[in-house]
This record gives sequence, C-alpha cells and structure tokens, in this order.
Amino acid sequence: MTIHPMIAALRKHKAGVVLIALQIALTLAIVCNAVFIIGQRIQRVDRPTGLKEQDLFLVTNQWVGAPTGDDPASIQKLDSLLREDLVTLRSLPDVASVSPVNSMPLLNSSWNGAVALQPGATLQTIKARTTYFFGDQNFVTTMGLHLIAGRDFNAGDVANKGFRNTSEPNIIIVTKALADQVFPKGNAIGKAIYLDGSNTPSTIVGEVARLQSPSTGSGSNASVWNAVIEPARLDGNFALYAVRAKPGRIQAAMREVAPALYKADPMRVLDDDSVKSFADIRAHAYRADVGMAILMGVICLILLGVTAAGIVGLTSFWVGQRHRQIGVRRALGARKSDILHYFQWENLLIAGGGAVAGVGMAIILNLLLMKYYEMNRLPVPYVLAGVVVVLLLGQCAVFAPARRASNVPPVVATRSA
Repeated sequence: MTIHPMIAALRKHKAGVVLIALQIALTLAIVCNAVFIIGQRIQRVDRPTGLKEQDLFLVTNQWVGAPTGDDPASIQKLDSLLREDLVTLRSLPDVASVSPVNSMPLLNSSWNGAVALQPGATLQTIKARTTYFFGDQNFVTTMGLHLIAGRDFNAGDVANKGFRNTSEPNIIIVTKALADQVFPKGNAIGKAIYLDGSNTPSTIVGEVARLQSPSTGSGSNASVWNAVIEPARLDGNFALYAVRAKPGRIQAAMREVAPALYKADPMRVLDDDSVKSFADIRAHAYRADVGMAILMGVICLILLGVTAAGIVGLTSFWVGQRHRQIGVRRALGARKSDILHYFQWENLLIAGGGAVAGVGMAIILNLLLMKYYEMNRLPVPYVLAGVVVVLLLGQCAVFAPARRASNVPPVVATRSA
C-alpha cells in the first residue's frame, strides 16, 4: 500500500479531512482529561477512612437553655450535661460504645493546625499540617481505629475544656502518616511535638494506622491522613457523639437514641438529621464526586459516539463519490481486501494526524484545569490510552463503509463510463 496516492486523494477533500481530524483531536483532549477526572474521583470515593464504618453512627445534640459562657461554672455545667448523655447512650441495649467527638471523617467540619518539633513554631519550622480530633478513652474503640503502636487513652488521661480553650494536651495519639512525616526515621512513641506554635510539648503515646481528615475537598489531599487525637471532652451548648452499635444492631440502636436522650433531659433539640449512620455520611460526602464521575462518563460516551458517527458519515460519502474509481481498481485486479485496507489506511492517516494534534490539546487543556481547578498533572499513560482509543474508534467506524466499498463489483466501472 503506497501512501502518496492516498495523500493525493485526501487533498481533494481537505475540508472534510480537516474537520474529522479536528473532531478526533478535540475528542482525544476532552476524553483523556475527563477519564483522568473520573479516575481521581473514584480513587477519592474509594479511599478508606481508617474507621470500622459498619455499625457506626453519629448523634448531634443541641441543648436548650444551656450555658454559653467560658467561665468555669458554665463549662462544668455543660460537662455535666455531656457526661449524663454519655451514661444514657452507653446504657442502651444495642449500643456497644460511645465517645464524644468534635468531628468525624467525611463530615466536612474540621479543626486544623500544624505540628513542629520546636516550641513557638513559625511557618519555616512547621513539620506538617494536621487535623485534630477530640474524644475520651473510648474514641479509638468506638471509631474502630487500628492501634499499631503505643497505648490507648485511659480514663485518667481525659480532661474537659471549653470550645475556646486553646490549652494543649500533655499526651496525644497520632496517625502513622503524621508520625512518619514528623519522624521519618520512625519510633515516634514517647517523642514530644508542639501543636500550633505552642510552647507546651505534647507526648505521643499511641499511633493508629489511619484516620482520614473530615474534609473531602481536593485541597486536603496532601495531609488527608494526618491527624492528632486529643484526650478531651469539649464542652459547648451542643455535642456530637460517635456511637458504635452492637454487630448488626445499628438500626435498632439509632431508633433508641432520641427517646432515651429526651427522657434523660427534654431540654434539647434532635431533628431528623441528628441521628445519622456513617453510611449516610459517606454517601452525602461523595455525592458531588459520584455525580461528576457520571457526568464525565456521559460526556465521553457522547463525544466518542459523535466522532464515530462523523467518521462513518464522511467515509460513506467518499465511498459514494468513488464508486467509479473503486470499480476501475477492481477491474484492474484489486482484491476486496485491497479496497478494504485502502480505506482503513486512509482513516489511520486522518486519525493519526488528529491524535497528534489531540495530544497537544490534551496537555493544554490539562494545564488550564491545573491553573483554574487545582487538577493534578495528566499522566502520560492516560494520553497514550486516549491515542489508542481514538485510533481503534476510527478503525471500527470506518469498517462498515470500507466493507461496502470492497463489495463494489468491477462492472461498475463499465456502467459509469
């Protein structure tokens, strides 16, 4: 198969060739980036939180008429209300464990800060960004975290403080990701770190395998596994309780919560969203990511379908125009396979040119997305896969009209003469 006559034939249909090549290039650029976005969204949705999510739910409580001040009397009154709720929840027949919390992974409500190895840290001496979780001696058990080194909190470690109390804890538990970042050589247990530029050291007594940040945004990716757990009950006029139901009893436990808390103290607000399973929290947190992945998938399918239809239509048009030419070639001894391969090679030339332009367009589009939407750099395998896809798409789309062309009988040349 010689290329020169083929290029000469394509020159007679410059407009159609350029349009199809541009369509292929645009499809390649958009599909590569769209598939990359889908992959990132799926990766984000599938990443484990570090929690044992089954049988876990969250209770959000708001007291009516509770103190709002930061004075010791108000704090102790609030702590008394909180501890009473903990006793009530722990007494429920279908509840295994309970811990007061300030947030949970995927809740999109986080307390963030920084850790350093020296007191009074500045931006230059910060070792890592982190998220803070507060809970009592039941936090690790209730959340279902995997303690891989050191020890858990005990009741004597836990103190209470107001929401605006910025004092630092004497001891903490950290995630492995944070420990490895701050102490790259390992053995973080027993080491002291300083939280948020404090002059008070906090000693690491335990290390958990993983605990994801409450934030699900792309901006949290760099420190998504960095977390510090403080042994503290935070006292405010509202409270969050992480509750672990007994295996298989989560629905029963969730139904027991509101009546029990109202019976203990009716001066509170519990609305329809106050008792929420972690499965519902996960579904809500990633609803936008799942929707985006579906939208990108639909766009890819539409683009590929439109491009395939364009190739079929243009090739069919060219076959119709070349009936006499095809008949002459068949009369001169060209086999059906020669005609079929001719149109396949012709499509490969057009699709190849479009793919080359598409690679450049895909890179430019990715740079724009990185600039305006904090997207990551498009990996080379995605671009190569996109090139293969558009070339295969072209070959599949051209097959039917090329096959019709190969079936043109030699007598057509005589009839058209």
